[in-house]
Amino acid sequence: MLPTLQEGDLLLVRNGAAPRPADLVVARFADGTVAVKRAVERRRTRTGDEGWWLLSDNPEEGVDSRHRGVVADDRVLAVVRLRVWPMPRLGRRLRAR
Repeated sequence: MLPTLQEGDLLLVRNGAAPRPADLVVARFADGTVAVKRAVERRRTRTGDEGWWLLSDNPEEGVDSRHRGVVADDRVLAVVRLRVWPMPRLGRRLRAR
């Protein structure tokens, strides 16, 4: 599967927005890495808190919850609302719905 975003894409995000399944989100993994990933489903963290299972749209190249685990709610920083530049590419949607 091809990635939804390319290096250099400019995104409009909403900080602090509550994600829904299938949203692209900006999240900080436990090691400090900030990444844009697909929110798939709600799961519990190791501490029992609520969090998100985040996956890459391109699983062969991406690092995601399969490698780093569930991301706590407070580490999901923003929800991607729109790709501003380049203009939206035909055939690729930010939201899978």
